[in-house]
Amino acid sequence: MILIDGDIIAYRAGFSSNDLEASDAEAKVDELIDTIIEDTEFISTDYQVYLTGKGNFRFDIAKTLEYKGNRKDAAKPIHLQHIRDYLTTKYEATVSEGEEADDLIAIAATKIGMKAVVASIDKDMLQIPCFHYNLTRRELSAVGEFSGTKFFYTQILTGDKADNIKGLHRCGPVKAGKILAECDTEMKLWNACLEAYEGDTERVIENARLLWLRREVDQLWEPPVEQDKNS
Repeated sequence: MILIDGDIIAYRAGFSSNDLEASDAEAKVDELIDTIIEDTEFISTDYQVYLTGKGNFRFDIAKTLEYKGNRKDAAKPIHLQHIRDYLTTKYEATVSEGEEADDLIAIAATKIGMKAVVASIDKDMLQIPCFHYNLTRRELSAVGEFSGTKFFYTQILTGDKADNIKGLHRCGPVKAGKILAECDTEMKLWNACLEAYEGDTERVIENARLLWLRREVDQLWEPPVEQDKNS
């Protein structure tokens, strides 16, 4: 199953047709989705499009900075609503409520397993163990269970400027990689992040819950629990 990030499709088609007619925006949507299907049909010919709807539980979780507060004045494509309507009518896109399209995609991918293909350019998706198709580069890659988990903890350290999530001061992917280099279990990843944040458990959990893509309905991320070696 190809799980398509409709938000990316909508914005990309929208911005490329700002000076054109709504029908041109529709044609761009068709072109983008046709490209995805063409490049991934050797894995599956079935697909589902997802769009982000109203509400997001992350707004209540964010305390350090307002979640996506840096996007309030961001320009939107002129035909954005028309494109969204087109995606829901022609492509029967599933629209999220109280969460993001990314969460619905992650839940679906978890159910399907490694036969799923997530079609997006959003790096946040790389925490999901499955195949990933990058529409910009037209490249397919695979993310394993632990590599996806490690990417997630890397983001806890770096934060995400696009979503206004504050990470460690001057901590990019390279520094985060050094912090997590020797970690080979999730518990070690958790402890390394906790140490890097000088024991500020609340900050680490806040970032984790903002960044985590749900794997089941209504899931709220919880820290790993140390396994009893005698059990």
